[in-house]
Amino acid sequence: MRNLLLSILICSFGLLQAQEFNATVVVNAEQTGNQNLQVFKTLERAVREFINNNKWTELDYRTEERINCSFFITVNSFSNNSFSATLQVQASRPVYGSNYETTLLNINDKQFNFQYLEFQPLNFNLNSFESNLISVIGFYLYTILGVEADSLELNGGTSYFETAKNIVGNAQGSNSLGWNLQDGPQTRFRLNDDLLSGTYDGYREAMYEYHRKGLDVMGNDLKEGKQSVIKAMKQLEGMHKTRPNSYLMRVFFDAKADEMTRILSGGPSVNIAEIISILGRIAPTYSKNWSEIKF
Repeated sequence: MRNLLLSILICSFGLLQAQEFNATVVVNAEQTGNQNLQVFKTLERAVREFINNNKWTELDYRTEERINCSFFITVNSFSNNSFSATLQVQASRPVYGSNYETTLLNINDKQFNFQYLEFQPLNFNLNSFESNLISVIGFYLYTILGVEADSLELNGGTSYFETAKNIVGNAQGSNSLGWNLQDGPQTRFRLNDDLLSGTYDGYREAMYEYHRKGLDVMGNDLKEGKQSVIKAMKQLEGMHKTRPNSYLMRVFFDAKADEMTRILSGGPSVNIAEIISILGRIAPTYSKNWSEIKF
């Protein structure tokens, strides 16, 4: 009996520790002129608990393995139960053998309008569209899981991107922006479609090379890790030649431009001039960053 009780306690503890995310959620309603309304605090708490308290995969995550992420909701206008907002999503993971966290994703979604009634339960159903709020948050959670998995194993995130695709499909008849091809070039639809398209394999290959063979190696061999980061840029260059100015290229550098400036500055010596030339071609928007690289 004692052993049975102990087993139950261990299993229960494991379930409590199983959630995948350590999410920070902020709702900023200053632009509405009513930022002190209780509904915004309730929304903030509800989304945070929705992310952190639900089980999103079949894997068991220890507390220290949870993915750090943040969801910054800026409410532009608010009327009754209708919210017009933007959503900044960021996610990171630790670098092996260090105390450093590297940013995996940094996206500003400007098509985030939703209905929310204070205290309504947020229940996620993979097989149906419950609300735009739930679908958008769920979409980005599975995208984060996919990007993190890609950074650990080549194409390791495919199943998560497929789940996100299912969310896209369920939401396409909702009349909410961001879910359909015609909604623009930088949408949730485009992000997911590109991630699953073989045309953009260079992005996913670069994510693996950059993180697993680059950053994760630097603690033991800084030069080898740095060379893998450069190899990742060459993989992106190959993608750029067939699909210039892609959304995924922007997604990559929105997360990585500042970090790359630090990595490429200073020793050990590698062919920095070549990589700066490549960066100037594939990510000219960040020319200020590349001009700051010291070598």
